[in-house]
Amino acid sequence: MLRLRFLLFGLFVLFLAKAEAQMTPKKEAALASIERHREALIELSDKIWAAAETAFHEEESSRLLADYAEANGFRVTRGVAGMPTAFIAEYGSGRPIIGILGEFDALPGLSQKAVPQKEPLEPGAAGHGCGHNLFGAGSLGAAIAIKELIEDGRLKGTIRFYGTPAEEKYFGKLYMAREGLFDDLDACLDWHPSAKTKANVQSSLAMVDFEVEFFGQAAHAAGDPWNGRSAVDGLELYTTGIQYLREHIKPTVRIHYQIEKAGDVANVVPDYARIWTRVRDTKREGMMEVYERVKQIAKGAALMANVDYKITLVAGLHEVLVNRTGGEVLHKNLELLGPIEYTDEEIEFAKAIQRATGKPEKGIDGSIQPLEETKENPGGGSTDVGDVSWIVPEIRLGVTTAPIDTPWHSWAVVACGGMSIGHKGMLHAAKALAMTIVDLMENPDILQQMRKEFEEKRGDYQYKPILPDGPPPIGM
Repeated sequence: MLRLRFLLFGLFVLFLAKAEAQMTPKKEAALASIERHREALIELSDKIWAAAETAFHEEESSRLLADYAEANGFRVTRGVAGMPTAFIAEYGSGRPIIGILGEFDALPGLSQKAVPQKEPLEPGAAGHGCGHNLFGAGSLGAAIAIKELIEDGRLKGTIRFYGTPAEEKYFGKLYMAREGLFDDLDACLDWHPSAKTKANVQSSLAMVDFEVEFFGQAAHAAGDPWNGRSAVDGLELYTTGIQYLREHIKPTVRIHYQIEKAGDVANVVPDYARIWTRVRDTKREGMMEVYERVKQIAKGAALMANVDYKITLVAGLHEVLVNRTGGEVLHKNLELLGPIEYTDEEIEFAKAIQRATGKPEKGIDGSIQPLEETKENPGGGSTDVGDVSWIVPEIRLGVTTAPIDTPWHSWAVVACGGMSIGHKGMLHAAKALAMTIVDLMENPDILQQMRKEFEEKRGDYQYKPILPDGPPPIGM
């Protein structure tokens, strides 16, 4: 009898897995909605690509997304959490409440035309080297598809789009988290441009971002240097201390910095110096341990150079709390959707990008990658999506918008984001996200399982954003 029960249970699980892998009429309606909005979403993405606005300066990009959401029937609240470019667009009522994240900030100095060789659109200007012009527009496309299903009475619940600024610096989602704007969600989804298409079930690196300033005494560098106290001496001793520390930290730790100010002329002992520093590790606890050590190095450097110093916290990011239950649902929808297909011209564009960046000419991969095992110590970067994942179960997606081995945060990503390769990835992401949200809204059991996994992994940890007191640093 026991064996029979296990057999029946196994058949039931197999039935559910097959049922989840079906293309339902509601999913077909969501795909049709995205196709209807195709040209408008591409135009929206291209306008944000051309605007290329950096952290907290995304006035035009934010307005374009918020206006389009409003025109499509969403209730839009602008300027949330003390950030003029942050907004929330919502439709529907009651539960489940499903959130979807959209980013739209660019990176400084990466201006580029939509051509496969380095050619700035405006020398020195910003560019979307992380594809956030695609991110925001694609996520909004998915939200609109779900809104239309709710409007037609075919789904019940609330869809909420978050316009989140300043992901590349200052980390806008942390300020939204501090205001409790994610607290009532049942689940949240996001996607990110990539060179591969897959459900993202890997974590990220925790990170702390801070500046160190040194204050000395100016003097003539030749006439009376003994009257000076060099702030740059303090800075150099600080960086030397970091180099010596590298031997004694775990291989998972990353420390990197940018010298922002180190005097003006050679014949003056500099009285001011500033360095921007980041510390990362796979877990928040490890990152904070190294951060405390680096702060002591700054104190010691100032003491040796006989100067004063000041440490200013910008923000700290939590690592992503992976939710495999949600990732598996998304992966099945990716398989249903199938690969992205490219024209001969797009493949040649990809190979030209690879030639220009010194990479093998492998072309571009639009296939659906297998669902990976979650690694204990992932590499890669950091994201403020990690903080959201400690508040609500988070489903993450990567979709191909650039060729294989493309250097990220580079002109090559900007070039692809302004033409059809990027557009195809954006629309594919919108469809996969919308299909997954249909599953979440139709199947409360999935949400319950996601919540169970989330609570087991979070344990008794009480989330608190790593932020300085006060408002967001608008205008810095």
